[in-house]
Amino acid sequence: MLVDTHLLAGVFLALLVALAVSFLASPVVKAFAYKVGAIDVPKDNRRMHHVPIPRLGGLAIFLGFIVSILLFVEMTSQFRSILLGAVIIVVLGAGDDITPLPAKLKFLVQIGAALIPTLSGVRIHVLSNPNLFSPNPYWDMGALSVPVTVLWIVAITNAVNLIDGLDGLASGVSLVYALTMSVIFFYMSVVMRSPADMGQAQQTQYAAELNSMAIFAAAVAGGCLGFLRYNSFPARVFMGDTGSLALGGAIAAMAIFSRAVLLLPIMGACFVASAISVILQVGSYKLRRKRIFKMAPLHHHFELLGYSETRIVSMYMIMTTVLCLVSLLAFQ
Repeated sequence: MLVDTHLLAGVFLALLVALAVSFLASPVVKAFAYKVGAIDVPKDNRRMHHVPIPRLGGLAIFLGFIVSILLFVEMTSQFRSILLGAVIIVVLGAGDDITPLPAKLKFLVQIGAALIPTLSGVRIHVLSNPNLFSPNPYWDMGALSVPVTVLWIVAITNAVNLIDGLDGLASGVSLVYALTMSVIFFYMSVVMRSPADMGQAQQTQYAAELNSMAIFAAAVAGGCLGFLRYNSFPARVFMGDTGSLALGGAIAAMAIFSRAVLLLPIMGACFVASAISVILQVGSYKLRRKRIFKMAPLHHHFELLGYSETRIVSMYMIMTTVLCLVSLLAFQ
């Protein structure tokens, strides 16, 4: 297997530039958050910090990501649509970090942002058939591809948002996931694993998409890594909805381009667990007036059991690393 040194250099530089920009921008964003009043004040038992902490840190991640993407990714209509959707999500998150917005408004804006790349062709066209005995290994989404893709993007966006509750948790887990996806896209590009029904022109386009997504994922990872210097325990700045919503959208897009979206619940099991714990907690309380967990999302349950923040974050990152390594076997 010949290694594409040009692509490898692009991936490395994208990660490095995003890291540097995110690292340098974090103190600036922190100061800006104080000026606009985007401060997380500990006012209930869900806040594990005891002093006000500025939000909006996700702007640093996004700046690192966007600078890297503009420098190293060849722009296509699909990538422009992804970036436009990302900008809308970042503006939504920033607005919510400064002044809490109504949940319905946030949900509607998320749907609108998800529709932009979906209508530009970034869609889930097929899903693996979970019935191993079926003669058809795939489900063709057909006309359902649009609503399924929008639902997917919105669901993953909010799942990542829910895990952002401890210092370095969302940024650390997202870092591991994005690094793994960069490796997967790089590997797929090198061995050119295009679907068998593609023509030559489609294969060329698919190869270009894989190259761009390898750089895309590396840029996300670099942004998270640079931000972790200020977000790891004890956090000096939180990413807020600005970062968690944007990371969720990026993670959803990576899964779609990989054409293996059902691997995300495995690689991103920590994201899924957080979302499911909230659903179960709310459902149980409404139906039985009893709680399943001491607090949801799940990481707060562990914290109330006596685990330290650093231990929980380490557990989540180790678990994500193991699951990502296992998932890599699917691309061998």
